[in-house]
Amino acid sequence: MPAFTINLIDLSIVGVYVVFIVALGLHFAKKHESAEEYFLGGRKFTWPLIGLSLYASNMSSSSLVGLAGSAYGTGISVYNYEWMAAIILIFFAIFFLPYFLRSQVYTMPEFLEKRYDSRARYYFSALNILMTIVIDTAGTLYAGALIINLIFPAIPLWQTMLALALVAGAYTIAGGLSAVVYTDAIQAVLLTVGAIIIAIVAFVKVGSWSAVTAVTPPEMLKVFMPLDDSFLPWLGVLTGVPILGFYFWCTNQFMVQRVLGAKSIEHGRWGALFAGLLKLPVIFIMVLPGTMARVLYPDLPRADLAFPSLMFGLLPVGVRGFIMAGLLAAIMSSIDSTLNSASTLITMDFFKKLRPKTSSEGLMWAGRIFTFVFMALAAAWAPQILKFPSLFQYLQTVLAYASPPIVALFLVGLFWKRANAQGAFAGIVVGFIFGLGQFTVRIIAPETAWLPDIHFLYMALILLIITVLTIVIASLLTPAPDNEKVKAYIWKRADYDAETRELALLPWYKNFRIQAVVLFILTVLFVGMFA
Repeated sequence: MPAFTINLIDLSIVGVYVVFIVALGLHFAKKHESAEEYFLGGRKFTWPLIGLSLYASNMSSSSLVGLAGSAYGTGISVYNYEWMAAIILIFFAIFFLPYFLRSQVYTMPEFLEKRYDSRARYYFSALNILMTIVIDTAGTLYAGALIINLIFPAIPLWQTMLALALVAGAYTIAGGLSAVVYTDAIQAVLLTVGAIIIAIVAFVKVGSWSAVTAVTPPEMLKVFMPLDDSFLPWLGVLTGVPILGFYFWCTNQFMVQRVLGAKSIEHGRWGALFAGLLKLPVIFIMVLPGTMARVLYPDLPRADLAFPSLMFGLLPVGVRGFIMAGLLAAIMSSIDSTLNSASTLITMDFFKKLRPKTSSEGLMWAGRIFTFVFMALAAAWAPQILKFPSLFQYLQTVLAYASPPIVALFLVGLFWKRANAQGAFAGIVVGFIFGLGQFTVRIIAPETAWLPDIHFLYMALILLIITVLTIVIASLLTPAPDNEKVKAYIWKRADYDAETRELALLPWYKNFRIQAVVLFILTVLFVGMFA
């Protein structure tokens, strides 16, 4: 394992970057005159900003560290989460995105209230806030602190996490979503360039692909793993990964919020598909370097050390500082997004409901206060991740037990007009109780498990089916919803046909359906190289 040291030149590069990003965030703070400006950037984001921001927020430090670490420890099957994102975003752009934007909502729970009632809104908002803190923000803080503590081991982990949260929180509190999206665009470029540099240097150092295959079992170099694989069996890719992906990309306020700020449905769709395109090369620049680390550093005590070992072991002075800035960019691009989304949720779904007469400026200040509170809570929770075998396993396992009921609410609500508020509430209750019970007996107290051992990706499908059945049965046993109230939030073939006529008037390269087909073909080609 290399020595994790950094000199004054590298620190200076990182310091200049931090000052620049915070200053940029403070610059946007001067432009806000309303809650819509603060929380949704005035709904004027264009597709390149949306795509880059989605990519940067997703490809956080937890992804940089987690993807390489999983490739080092279990193989490149972790890439299934990346290519599946492209498929999910195609589905999102075609079916869900136009209904979200036409509803003019601030939050995804607000959409559920329009489709069902306030009970669905409050549950999802509370769950989304909790998961944003304990999964997204805490995971990012942990990954960033892991690397920084390698350099400064004398500093306690919690202090490092708090410092990272304070840096990202400073410009998020001041600048709102505009600061998040514009800084994310810059950080996406920096992050990608940094990852490419490490991938190229690592491959040059390894010398040849045969050196990797010599020390890596053949199954670890395949995307699809056998059914008995403990990490990511191929059937789990079909049953569980799409469910987790749908929650993350299509319903999670953390990700969808920048799409809600799109200047039009077209820009929202183009941005979502652009983000899906950016996910495909991740196999080369973030996953495969983890397998190269098996050649260069075969005896790491923890798989999550693969990426920092490559960074400190291979890069010269100056370049290392640039990569550190890229890593810091990844940390902050994720933290700023999660903090902003959590503050939007609690401000618009709870605070505004309790204080409906609060002015637009007052809502902005409430959002800033909540951002600070969530920043502190995430920093306090992050050390709990050490109890899991790897960061990526922590992230996906928690999602598998918590997200399926929410996915069921959105899917059934959009495609079945008979679903009503009573069915939604019954689905929430049953799904929550079953998911929490299974998480408790399998993860927290596995010795008390009363069911056969079931992979978390299969459990995600089971939870989804249970919730869907509950929604259907409860809806059929109670009165149908008011059609006038819910028709604007239900997919209809007539809407699809009208859209087809509109697309016929556009040049082919502006037709999002053609773009979606091209993205699908590229996804198949990328996956086929490692199938």
